[in-house]
Amino acid sequence: MGLFERFLSVWVALAIVTGLLAGSLFPDLFATVAGLEYAHVNLVIAVLIWLMIYPMMVQVDFTSVMEELMKFTLLLRGNKDF
Repeated sequence: MGLFERFLSVWVALAIVTGLLAGSLFPDLFATVAGLEYAHVNLVIAVLIWLMIYPMMVQVDFTSVMEELMKFTLLLRGNKDF
């Protein structure tokens, strides 16, 4: 298991605490975001769920994506030995 998978519950707990703190520090911002809805569906949540599910729907192979990203990074650096 990788670092992310091993500490997934820690990352989730940190995200919850961060959200609670941000909501306490910026209540007006979160009220505005909560007000962005259409047909009783929060648009921000709808977009984030879509972004989470879409790669699974189209069966994105993230290993290949990372390999191509590394090739692109090497190409930008001028190293053509890939």
